[in-house]
Formats: sequence, structure tokens, C-alpha cells
Amino acid sequence: MNGMSALRYGIIGCGAMGREHIENIQAMSTQVGGARVTALADTHRASIDAALGICQGEAPVCFDDHRALLASDLCDIVVIATPNFTHAAVMRDALAAPQHILVEKPLVTRMDDGIDLLRRAKGRKGIVWVAQEYRYMPPVAELIRMAHAGDAGRIHQVAIREHRQPFYPKVGDWNRFSENTGGTLVEKCCHYFNLMDLILQEQPQRVFASGGQRVNHLDEQYGGRRPDILDSAFVIVEYASGARAMLDLCMFAENTVDNEHLSVVGDQAKIESLLPALTLRHGRRDDWGRPQVWGEKVGTGRGVDTRRIWDSSIRYAGHHFGASYVEHLKFAAAVREGRPPEIGLEEGLRAVATGLAAHKSIDEGRVVAMSEVLPAEWP
Repeated sequence: MNGMSALRYGIIGCGAMGREHIENIQAMSTQVGGARVTALADTHRASIDAALGICQGEAPVCFDDHRALLASDLCDIVVIATPNFTHAAVMRDALAAPQHILVEKPLVTRMDDGIDLLRRAKGRKGIVWVAQEYRYMPPVAELIRMAHAGDAGRIHQVAIREHRQPFYPKVGDWNRFSENTGGTLVEKCCHYFNLMDLILQEQPQRVFASGGQRVNHLDEQYGGRRPDILDSAFVIVEYASGARAMLDLCMFAENTVDNEHLSVVGDQAKIESLLPALTLRHGRRDDWGRPQVWGEKVGTGRGVDTRRIWDSSIRYAGHHFGASYVEHLKFAAAVREGRPPEIGLEEGLRAVATGLAAHKSIDEGRVVAMSEVLPAEWP
């Protein structure tokens, strides 16, 4: 973009995540040479009204059809935060328009839609960035930096545990059914699969998973249908180097301390990130049991470096420990400077593919090769 005029944002989908994006855009405005929300689009009037209630300054123009927003020439950037199952259709329209795009995860719920979007995006001038903010949470970002700097040695295992509450309510409870979400391991966990690939700097080869719907929503009915979304699972992802990653997900574990726990283990050390404690731990194998490091009593843990990690420049913590704020800063800088996205369509789609492979593994009770999910011409 030329000059330093304020970036104009259009928000397509004004539910909880759309409003979270508005808060972040407003909080970072002075950091990026100006940013303001100039247009909103949603088919649900109550969501539009809730979004208007948090908008600062001149009220955005509102639309009940995203296509009218795209054609309005009111924005330089669109943020797509509509329900998962609508992403493909909205993205097809957005890719045909000139605006830069920040699209919420998961990019799509079906691989054929994702491949179609990749084809449509070829040669496009505006950037397309898939929101995968987990990597920008301060202790997670520091863990990634240390892992890539070799502070764990050669990495052999990555483990992610999320023990949390059930899915949040959505308009019409659309997220109660896998056909709308892509399945829990796509909807919720594409973040984690993307993070595994990022840490290991590899692409997954095989997936094995076990999971099911054990506790949540079993007594609910929608037009005679019971929700079918998985609420717990173990997923193992294997990489060509022999490294492995594991996800431990439980969505009926509300009363958990540090519900998100990320562990990276190499041949020299272990690095851990814990949220919401914002804690980072780093322990070297060579220090185990050494009195000068551990003290007289072996096993006290004194030899593990433990730090609280926070970025004081974050002006809005929101629901993701400041990660969405950091992502918005990086996205705006890429737009301003004409740089490619840090998380492009192919990377966003690969995270979806791993989730789909995990669901296929659960459904069929076997190891699933990623080649069964990704097309032969996959880059």
C-alpha cells in the first residue's frame, strides 16, 4: 500500500471471534499507522449490533450480505470470521475481490474446497493469511525460538495437552455437528497440528488417533438429531525424520490448572510452555542429578530454568494471551510492506488435512497416511 493512510478493515462474521478481531484492530491502530473498521457484514442482526457496540469512532457501514461489503470499496482488508462451513463460499467471493484477506481457522472443512481455493488464489495480488495465532502466544513464541535455536538439541518429541471446557455456544449452535465444523480435530485442533509442523520444521507423514464423544452434549436434540462432535482424543503424528508429535485433548476438564501444556523434548534438553500461567521451563539432560545445579536433594527440580514470559508491548490480551494482537501487527506489516503472509493457504490447509486424517483414523481404526488425504499434486 502507498503512504500511511489508515488501513480500512471489513469484518465478515460478527460473532465472538469477529468481535475479538475488532478489539485487536482498534488496540493496534496507532502501532501500524492507523487502522479502523469501516464495514461489517453478517446475516445475524444481533451479531451486527453487538459488533457496533464495541466499535470506536465513526460507525461502520453494515451489510447483511458479504458480497455487498466486498463490492463497496469501503475496505482494504477483509477479516473472515464466519462459521467454518461457510468459509469456502465466502473465500471464493473474497479471492475474486481486490482486498487483502485474513481468514479464520479452519480454512475449510473439506479438502476439495481447500484445493479449489489454492487454485483460485494463484497470481492474486492481495495477500491471504490464515489465522493460526497459537504460535504467537508469548511463552509459545519463546519456546519455538529456543527450539529452532537448538536449545533442546535435535527434537524427537512434541506433546500438546489441552484439557478444557466444552465448546462455547454459537449462533444456532452450529458447532454441535461435525458436518458444520469439519470435526473437533479440524475445528479446534488445526492450531496444534500447525504448531507441531512449525516446531519440527517438517511435514507430517502418518497419523493414528483414538477418540470419541464421551460426555458432552449427549442429552441435546436438534430437530431430532443428537450432536456428534468428538470431545476427547489422543492423536499421534509421525514425521519422515522419525520425530513424533502427540495431542491429548479433553473437553470436559474445566477445573484444570494450566489447561494448555506444550512440551518439546530433544536429545539435549526439554522445553515446556504452560498457559494460562505464561510459564516457560527449560531443563538440560546434563544437569540432571548434579549437586551444583540441583542442590543436595536430587529431584527437587532446582536445575530447571523457570520463567514467566510476557510481551509488555501487547495492548490487548483478549482471549488468546495477546496472540491475536501480535498476529494482527504482523499481518498489517505484511500488507504495508508488500510481504507474503507468514501463514499462507497451503500451510492452513495442511493443518486441516492432519485433522481430517485423525478423524479418518478414528472412524476406521487404523493408521492413516497423509497421502490418503492430500492430493497427488499437493506441493
